[in-house]
Amino acid sequence: MPKRQPPGAPLTVTKEFTPEEIDRGIEKLQRRIQELKDLNPSAVPHNDASVENLTHRIRESIREVFGENSPEFNKYKFIAIRHGDIPSFGFMTDNRVAEAHFQQRFAAGIPYTIKILEGLVEWLREKREDFNSTTNTNSKANIAGMNLHSRIAEVCRDLYHDQHYADAVFNASKALVNYVKEKSGKFDLDGAPLMRTVFSKNAPILAFNDLMDQSDLDEQEGMMHLFEGAVLALRNPRGHSFRYDTPERALEYISLLSMLANRLAESKRRK
Repeated sequence: MPKRQPPGAPLTVTKEFTPEEIDRGIEKLQRRIQELKDLNPSAVPHNDASVENLTHRIRESIREVFGENSPEFNKYKFIAIRHGDIPSFGFMTDNRVAEAHFQQRFAAGIPYTIKILEGLVEWLREKREDFNSTTNTNSKANIAGMNLHSRIAEVCRDLYHDQHYADAVFNASKALVNYVKEKSGKFDLDGAPLMRTVFSKNAPILAFNDLMDQSDLDEQEGMMHLFEGAVLALRNPRGHSFRYDTPERALEYISLLSMLANRLAESKRRK
């Protein structure tokens, strides 16, 4: 029979995470773990202010990640960097003996607290795997059924199926840039300057319409900014740093890049 909570006690609530919240939670707890690993009990006393500050950050991190009324915060809200039994000191006990014991408990508490935080990180990673296992099947089926432009599909489908979502987006964005170079003949430019030159509304190399009125010019300029954004927001960040894309977000990006490739195929070269 489930255990009843005492009258007036706050309801214990297990947090329902999004994938992004899990990733942020793991990152936050790993920062606390690294700070603990950087503690040197041979140089830092147990009652140092830096230890108190770190203890506060650990407690707040658990609260922020799991929630005020979560079982995790309820269990670890009073977590401290110490481990071991507290002996009963007599009235005549030398203060140095007591301080040495407190320092030993502090030294033992560092790896003990690290293990607790690592356990919470592992639990979050398990939750992340649960998300992946339930979304991957649907996502793979979705990308398999998508009518992607051939230039995009051939460079990203296998990567996406292998769960390399950021790499799939990166490859698709590079394929779009190369397609623009080939169709425009502007191999001397790259990135945003390439898009501004090829699709400029004033003297475009490739046009999406007849450029006969203001509506045509607005569309041309808007498409230029979409191609420019594909470089600045999708290709460049994944080429210069490690990025994580969820399966759903990667599908959205790939769909956008495929649409741009289709519009590119329809564009006309200006004389």
